[in-house]
Amino acid sequence: MRCLCLIALAAPLFAVDFQREVRPILSDACFQCHGPDKASRMAGLRLDTRDGAMAKVIVPGKPLESKLYQRIMQENTALRMPPTASHKVLSDAQKATLKAWIEQGAPWKEHWAFRAPEKPAIPAGQNPIDFLVREKLKAEGLTPAPEAGRRTLARRLALDLTGLPPEPKEVEAFVADTAPDAYGKLVARYFDSPRYGEHRARYWLDAARYADTHGIHVDNYREMWPYRDWVINAFNKNLPFDRFTVEQIAGDMLPNRTLEQQIASGFHRCGISTNEAGIIVDEVEAIYAKDRVDTTATVFLGLTLGCATCHDHKFDPLSQKDFYSMAAFFRNTTQNTMDDNIPDTPPIVVVPSAADVPRWEALNRELTAIKARQAQLRAIAEPVLAASKDLKSPIEPAAEVFGWREEARFKKGEFKSLPNQKIFDADKPFSIATRIFFPEGEDSFAVASQNDPERKGMGWLIEISARVANFRMTGDDGKSVTVRAAHLEQMKPGTWNHLVVTYDGSREQAGLRLYLNGRVILLQGGGDVNTKITGSISAGTPLLLGRERQRGFEGGAVSEFLIFNRVISAEEASLVNDWPKPNPRLTYLNLRDKEYRKLSARIEALNAEARQIRKRGGVTLVMQERTDRKPVANILYRGMYDAPREEVQPDVPAVLPGMKADMPRNRLGLAKWLVDPANPLVARVAINRFWQEVFGAGIVKTAEDFGSQGTAPVNQELLDWLAVEFRESGWNVKHMLRLMVTSETYKQAAVATPEKLQRDPENRLLSRGPRFRMDGEVIRDYALSAGGMLDAKVGGESVKPYQPEGVWETVAMNGSNTKFYRRDDGQKLYRRSLYTFWKRSAPPAAMELFNAPTRENCTVRRERTNTPLQALTTMNDPQFVEASRSLAQNALQAGGGFDQQLDYVSMRVLARPFAANEREVLKRAYVDLQAHYERHLPEAKKLIHVGASMPDPSIPPAEFAAWTMLASNVLNLDEALNK
Repeated sequence: MRCLCLIALAAPLFAVDFQREVRPILSDACFQCHGPDKASRMAGLRLDTRDGAMAKVIVPGKPLESKLYQRIMQENTALRMPPTASHKVLSDAQKATLKAWIEQGAPWKEHWAFRAPEKPAIPAGQNPIDFLVREKLKAEGLTPAPEAGRRTLARRLALDLTGLPPEPKEVEAFVADTAPDAYGKLVARYFDSPRYGEHRARYWLDAARYADTHGIHVDNYREMWPYRDWVINAFNKNLPFDRFTVEQIAGDMLPNRTLEQQIASGFHRCGISTNEAGIIVDEVEAIYAKDRVDTTATVFLGLTLGCATCHDHKFDPLSQKDFYSMAAFFRNTTQNTMDDNIPDTPPIVVVPSAADVPRWEALNRELTAIKARQAQLRAIAEPVLAASKDLKSPIEPAAEVFGWREEARFKKGEFKSLPNQKIFDADKPFSIATRIFFPEGEDSFAVASQNDPERKGMGWLIEISARVANFRMTGDDGKSVTVRAAHLEQMKPGTWNHLVVTYDGSREQAGLRLYLNGRVILLQGGGDVNTKITGSISAGTPLLLGRERQRGFEGGAVSEFLIFNRVISAEEASLVNDWPKPNPRLTYLNLRDKEYRKLSARIEALNAEARQIRKRGGVTLVMQERTDRKPVANILYRGMYDAPREEVQPDVPAVLPGMKADMPRNRLGLAKWLVDPANPLVARVAINRFWQEVFGAGIVKTAEDFGSQGTAPVNQELLDWLAVEFRESGWNVKHMLRLMVTSETYKQAAVATPEKLQRDPENRLLSRGPRFRMDGEVIRDYALSAGGMLDAKVGGESVKPYQPEGVWETVAMNGSNTKFYRRDDGQKLYRRSLYTFWKRSAPPAAMELFNAPTRENCTVRRERTNTPLQALTTMNDPQFVEASRSLAQNALQAGGGFDQQLDYVSMRVLARPFAANEREVLKRAYVDLQAHYERHLPEAKKLIHVGASMPDPSIPPAEFAAWTMLASNVLNLDEALNK
């Protein structure tokens, strides 16, 4: 009884809040053994439901008669709960809370996140955000801080809406503007800036796990940047968030879909993929589906549904069936398991540049019309001539420039030498057709070659490696382009196969195509897709069958080798494969029908033009639903890919409102369900993250977890008001952000008192304005902008700015086209960080030091740290040193005395002039720095030449270096690195 008396003395004096105080205790200490997961449930007891708890261990109003209370108070450790083996220990305060809750009748509410949000009543004339925040402050005995100064507000607002420091002229205009709507005009100005969409997109790309590489195995380049551009444009256009959601989950399935909606569906093509030869397809497909379920649940529902992969969720009412029912939505796409190491793993869409759109659309219309006409000709063609005996080749005789129709079988060391063929050169189209016997064994075989080892391997090569065909061309400078058949196009040992290689004379990898056994095949990546063959590939050596340098074709055979002086079409490749018994109708059309042949030639010309348009624009990965079956999945026993159990149909978690009858059971139906007004989570989860972006932490701090193990909302009434307002506003993102940044809560000074630091150390209650260290991208962009170096271009391909040497090379596999980091030059060095090339296995080093994720998985809340490595980066990285030098140079070129030049720096970095005492410190520092560099001029010259841009030669080096260091000091102030 001694313990009971102690607890009684500590019992709460006010009503216990079940959601905020009791459920977190039960979730943390009890649900592991007495929660939703029936497989791990002990003694048949559930404490995650009211019925389960009240039926066995809780007597409302009577804690001493309640087994729950009795067991947590047991002095005998063998009987005490939670058990010692769980490594969970309840504090006296937690025990007191449970006792008081039972005494008060054990009132029970289901988990707050699964109940529909409702707007609390707001007094007329009150700002809802300010009213609800101040009510909470009042309850906690705290008061708001006064409003921040105008310069502080201008800087804070610019950073929150654009991610960049304000221009000094904007700050001065705002400070001087006494109109009542001055602040509102500044808000509108930043909302209208294209920088707004870039800043919002940066957060979203973490959630979408966007990157420029595939992520697994060789981690090759992936062309995905049009999706990033779509996100930027969506925020700039203020696309309603419900459409923003639907188009990303199922834009490809919308009726009369647009190109933009297809691009949006790339949200779920941003996940990692692989082309590793040793994979098990079922396992990797399960991994892909899990990634999509986890991402959807985290980003839109704020649930850790992935915890139900192997068993029912331990803490939330989410079953294993719920997980695999969600997985079914994503297991019905046309995406191949293997990414083929290519940048454009199907399905894809071509995204032409704005200038090319009219021609692209016209070109596709013409191709459609031509193919329709060819189909008509195929339907009416007379195959008489195709059967005539005078046809000696499936291709017109004039096109065939070389024909060897014998059979050569190769033993070890044997090969066949044929005359040199001059037809092969880098700017001439050609095609090769050969029939080969693939032997047993896993060696790399040389099928045919004509190259010159004495001239850096200039020439060409057909080889078989890892059972797939490759074709390589090498210019006289030793640079090559290679195409390699996709992993699933492996040849079976002991079989004859027909291979066709076509080349259009473009000097590019995109001009090469492979056909295997009469059909076009997918290709893997084989080096840098931007490499062009320079010079000649015309080696003056014999054409060798079964030989290339020291490699041979032991056990293999070649039965024919044909060369054509043009690109042959897919139909012609099929005819060559089938010869001497080709399809009579197609043979007639391709050999004798002038209109059909003319149309085929036109198709080749249009395809060549299309490749150039594609090169000037881009491609992006998209989703595409299979039409030959319906979505379905199997529950995997313990999450094991090779242990499928019950088949399940696509469905949403049972704890949430179900899908309506008019919602199809596919991704489009899922997308509509997500944004349906009955869904209690999506609006809450989204608005919580927008709040997090502005105030530094969400109303629910664990933005990724709205379940039992997540933190409870610090102000649930505020969260629910915002969620309902968001939905009722038409899912208007700018409207919601405008409400936040125009509130008095937002405009508070970030000034803390000892009392506030003690009672609200993390500013969760918002008793003062937001202040926190900025993300790495913002810090870099801030320095570039302050230094006048930031490139204003919006959108486009990713860029490679400064990076320490060896970062990629250390982690990359041989054969990866992202093994070597080739730094860009010119304005690409100064693009916004949003556009930095993101290699998953080695993310941008400077960003990673500031807690950027790898983007291997979705991230909706970054960690925020302050480390010595971060300081070393901002003081020593060439990007920051160069930005400091540029800022110093601009200040010196602006003229005036020391104070005016100092104002130039401070206004661009801090949006305010320095105070007198600050100026004195900086003046002394400058004098010391200049004296140092006068004595060490080589150091000064070295410093001002850091970076690719050239310093102004008219500025004395010692003065220039001193100002560079002074500017660096200012950029490294906490005031500059924090918002």
